[in-house]
Amino acid sequence: IQQLSQVFDTYQQGSVALDRIRELLAVPVSVPESEHPVDPGRVVGELVFDDVSFAYAGAPELALQDVSLTIDPGETVAFVGETGAGKSTLVKLAARLYDPTDGRILVDGEPLRDLALGPFRRQLGYVPQEAFLFTGTVRDNIAYARPDASDAEVEAAARAVGAHDFVSHLPSGYLQPVVERGRSLSSGQRQLIALARAQLVDPAILVLDEATANLDLATEAQVVRAMGRVSEGRTTLLIAHRLQSAARADRIVMLDHGEVVEVGAHADLVAAGGPYAALWATYTGEEIIDVTGVGSRPGPA
Repeated sequence: IQQLSQVFDTYQQGSVALDRIRELLAVPVSVPESEHPVDPGRVVGELVFDDVSFAYAGAPELALQDVSLTIDPGETVAFVGETGAGKSTLVKLAARLYDPTDGRILVDGEPLRDLALGPFRRQLGYVPQEAFLFTGTVRDNIAYARPDASDAEVEAAARAVGAHDFVSHLPSGYLQPVVERGRSLSSGQRQLIALARAQLVDPAILVLDEATANLDLATEAQVVRAMGRVSEGRTTLLIAHRLQSAARADRIVMLDHGEVVEVGAHADLVAAGGPYAALWATYTGEEIIDVTGVGSRPGPA
């Protein structure tokens, strides 16, 4: 009788879980596949935002407005601005998690809407602020997007981002068990594994959602070096909350209330004395130079 009652309880739990899974699978996708999808082949990495505007469903205001921007293959572009400026929205549109309300996005000259989603997204690498690690081993987590990767390929990816040193010192090395969300590892170790995961995928377009935001300064320096190695030769979109990360980019795009207000290299934007220069001065506590010649004022600490 006890065994039957346990079976009945398990059946009830499974039935509820199955109903929830069915409800989730029944939700219509927000970005349907094109009727005649185009296989992008190996993506070169050119991104063109052509007069792009976007509003979230039910939102009274546009999250992005009239954004026109060209990102060259292999270029690292940092997006900066206050919270809600549209940085994450712009990157989500590039990954086609949403479609623009107006305008269009081109990838290597092809409209993003027309590209086959699977082949395109398999060439995207994404490293968030807090990397999610699954229950399993270190090797499983690095090879998450390429479970068929060989041990040599997994180790090569770890070596490329500087993760091999700490992995090799774990009691079981690459077979070290990882608990859910990677709680058995430090924040820096989790980020290095996430970067190794992106390196193994060999993406044409890499998205870095400020992977150093939650790290101490010593660990941040190590992860920043790893980010630089992963981004080599790839189009890289960097959402920058810490401006020292943005300063290393080829170009910086300053967003304000969904509009692009400045674009240029770090040194040029600081010298221009515009919105980015003011933001940099606020961040560093340096003096803001008034390019109008009226005078100067100290930046807030």
